[in-house]
Amino acid sequence: MPHVTLLAQQAKAVQVRNIFCIGRNYAAHIAELGNRPEEDPVVFIKPTSALHPPGTPIVLPAHSRDVHYEAELVLLVGQGGKNIPEDKALSHIAGYGLGLDLTARDLQTKAKQGGLPWAVAKGFDCAATVTQFVPAEYIEQVHHIEFQMHLNGQPRQHGDTRKMLFSIPFIVHYLSEVFTLQEGDLIFTGTPEGVGALNSQDAVRLLLPNWIDTEFLVS
Repeated sequence: MPHVTLLAQQAKAVQVRNIFCIGRNYAAHIAELGNRPEEDPVVFIKPTSALHPPGTPIVLPAHSRDVHYEAELVLLVGQGGKNIPEDKALSHIAGYGLGLDLTARDLQTKAKQGGLPWAVAKGFDCAATVTQFVPAEYIEQVHHIEFQMHLNGQPRQHGDTRKMLFSIPFIVHYLSEVFTLQEGDLIFTGTPEGVGALNSQDAVRLLLPNWIDTEFLVS
């Protein structure tokens, strides 16, 4: 079964149940893709077969010629629930990690133009690449988390939860109104500006200062 690693005093494997993703959560990223902001979060789901933890190279899909990286803060749900109040939402998070929402941009653009679903563009193997997760109690300033993504040694993306259009507590609350959240669910919270193409032999580095510094190679 797919799992992620929670870095407690003894590393703990957590089975992943669902992978929820939030789109259009940074204004600058919305602008760079020529989209418009929405009143409610844009939600899509990836299959657990898309999950790719550290340790092996990212394999680009054969069905796309234009795969883009989208670095994101990822939440690991520890306590599930339904209709979770926003002021209780943080207590349902077990850990924080970083991830790459890989997107077959050519196929996504074609699907959007035809009003079709994004599953083929967002759900392929390795499309949900994640680091290990830091226990939630170690992250003191949840409303001010910054992270970085470097490509081949060059900084490309800088995320900051203060710039999110929908906050972490609101995302958890909103998702729990629609879905029953479960222990082990992952929530990708949206990507900042700076997305771009991945190519074979690239090296992607994800950094959450003081906690995470993980490199993924592209085969």
